[in-house]
Amino acid sequence: MTREGGRSPLRTPHLPPTPIFRYSSRIMARTASITRKTAETDIAVVLDLDGTGTGSISTGIGFLDHMLTALCRHALFNMDIKAVGDLHIDFHHTTEDVGIVIGQAIRQALGDKRGITRFGFASLPMDEALVEASIDISGRAYTGWQVSFSAPKIGEMDTELFEEFFRALAGNAGIALHIRQIAGTNAHHVAEACYKATARALRQAVELDPRLGGAVPSTKGAL
Repeated sequence: MTREGGRSPLRTPHLPPTPIFRYSSRIMARTASITRKTAETDIAVVLDLDGTGTGSISTGIGFLDHMLTALCRHALFNMDIKAVGDLHIDFHHTTEDVGIVIGQAIRQALGDKRGITRFGFASLPMDEALVEASIDISGRAYTGWQVSFSAPKIGEMDTELFEEFFRALAGNAGIALHIRQIAGTNAHHVAEACYKATARALRQAVELDPRLGGAVPSTKGAL
């Protein structure tokens, strides 16, 4: 059938459907299981970076358990930690070594770091306390610590051990971590703000960015 004037009817050309590309945020499980045994401590950590913020934490140090529970919850990591240490001496070896193993687990779970956001930042208020944490998952370990405590202990835990924990974590994860106290007088609030701010910055930094399409976020092509 022709249109008036003998011309053929207009036809819409048949085009193949436009392909839709999707980037999966769970290409592979980002998990790790690390054990470390020395003459001073025996520690096991199981980590899932893409969790829901749950964990089973047992270090023998009540306040450290409380802080690590907050770290899991706000980073949205699933993490089981079992630590047995020489607490009859003091809490130093256990606190530092837990930081070491968590850092090693993060590094292992990240693999070649393809597709990650890489940078993370959080400003965390805890009542009168305010702490900022900045993270670069760069492969180059560095810890900037600008935090002071008004008391030498929280419960039975020495407040100087918090710096040791974060230095151990950053050093073994291969990340640059800066923690800076803006305000705060209550030692408990300051410590908790440090852990929660770091957790929030970690959550942002390890998140997979769909716009990267699985590329490594570096001009060098590797982290």
